Amino acid sequence: MNENQPISVSKIGIIGAGVSGIAAAKQLAHHNPIVFEASDSIGGVWRHCSYNSTKLQSHRRDYEFTDFHWSDRDNSDFPSYMEILDYLHNYAKHFDVLKNIRFNSKVVEIRFTSNKETSGSIPRGGDDYGSLLPGHSVWEVAVKNNQSDTIQWYGFEFVVLCIGKYGDIPNIPAFPSNKGPEVFKGKVMHTLDYCKLDKEAATELLQGKKVVVVGFKKSGLDLATECSQANQGREGQPCTMVLRTLHWIVPHYWIWGLPFFLFFSTRSSQLLHERPNQGLLKALLCLMLSPMRHAISKFIESYLLWKLPLEKYGLKPEHPFVEDYASCQMAIVPEKFFSEAEKGKIVFKKASKWWFWNGGIEFEDSSKLEADVVVLATGFDGKKKLKTILPDPFRSLLEYPSGIMPLYRGTIHPLIPNMAFVGYVESVSNLHSSELRSMWLSRLVDDKFKLPRVENMLSQTLKEMEVMKRSTRFYKRHCISTYSINHSDEICKDMGWNFMRKKNWIAEAFGPYSSEDYDEKED
Repeated sequence: MNENQPISVSKIGIIGAGVSGIAAAKQLAHHNPIVFEASDSIGGVWRHCSYNSTKLQSHRRDYEFTDFHWSDRDNSDFPSYMEILDYLHNYAKHFDVLKNIRFNSKVVEIRFTSNKETSGSIPRGGDDYGSLLPGHSVWEVAVKNNQSDTIQWYGFEFVVLCIGKYGDIPNIPAFPSNKGPEVFKGKVMHTLDYCKLDKEAATELLQGKKVVVVGFKKSGLDLATECSQANQGREGQPCTMVLRTLHWIVPHYWIWGLPFFLFFSTRSSQLLHERPNQGLLKALLCLMLSPMRHAISKFIESYLLWKLPLEKYGLKPEHPFVEDYASCQMAIVPEKFFSEAEKGKIVFKKASKWWFWNGGIEFEDSSKLEADVVVLATGFDGKKKLKTILPDPFRSLLEYPSGIMPLYRGTIHPLIPNMAFVGYVESVSNLHSSELRSMWLSRLVDDKFKLPRVENMLSQTLKEMEVMKRSTRFYKRHCISTYSINHSDEICKDMGWNFMRKKNWIAEAFGPYSSEDYDEKED
């Protein structure tokens, strides 16, 4: 890269124009930020990682910005991904966010510019984190134009990373030598590649083929259902799902006639769960109420085992339902999923280890499964995305003993100056979580409040990690669902919101379901 080319200087740079990126751009609009989007459209994973059948998992009223409601013309309770993209585009257009977005602009490198305050080293802390906008560039960002292949450098006082944990870089399993995809004569692809197919191409890929889907999360469930739909009739082949770790799936958001949010997403229900900084009395209360927490989990499991044929197909997880909720693993099962399984169009194979042979997949018990197409619904490597652009020594800070990137308020890494991360912590409502954090970030940048000492921020993130580790074996997802209300309370307190202001915001965010002053629901 040309080191001598002129650098365009601005105050705030935002990387990524997905849900988190446009939320941050809207809240920071008074700073006229520059938003870099590698593709030609906003929407993030909704634009690049959606199937033809992908729909919103939660009700649309639980997935809208507080100051921009769905149009009355949008009468679908569970909108398709195209309807969601339309909603996001209307939001960006309404608040004039699009003018700040540079499309087809891929960030390929970020450099930290040393100054008198940091001397190019990791900040050590002090009475507080210091002024976040010192008035000169702290980060230099190299941006490649996808259409001309030219690279332009930009200088920013503050950078917001909104590239997310999903999409872009697939998580590919490791295989023994000579037992990887290269020995397979059929077609191997990741769901990231499948998402790029239109309906006709997807049907052509699946129809009449022996398809294996590896994975049992939402993308795998949807893909298996699409595969079964493409293989109706006598000539149709069954789709085989290879499962390593089972997770609880739900048919809808009602449990024995009660709305799901009552069990986990009200202030009173979250008293049952451990939270950071809860104090001795609340800790004792949480301990005394632990039998009720387990009883609620069993109550939900009893409904799911009655409603869905999980035991019939060997799909009952060994861990409690509450662990999946605490790690944001819960997924809505497609409506026709089990009816297709009843017809033999979807079959299941549990296996902890597997690899390829030239005709398909082989398992550790030496059994073999013939296949024409193998689709890996194995997730994404979000941490690797960050490592490709963050410089040393900050790159090494992404590795932490717990496996979770420590983010204060889910937004600031205490050891990375003048940078924020929006969209990296999962919650019961990811859109609202990103919006609230963007509001918090805007006030932080405007110096409306100060961050604590670096040591105190690190201590807080460690407490959250310990809570997650005690709540679920899948804690590396960095999900705060069981204490999301407490987490949002602390963010609102930082911003100086009084009780009524906070109550009004929650009422806007979560609608008529909220029976308490601060209530969040599933997303």
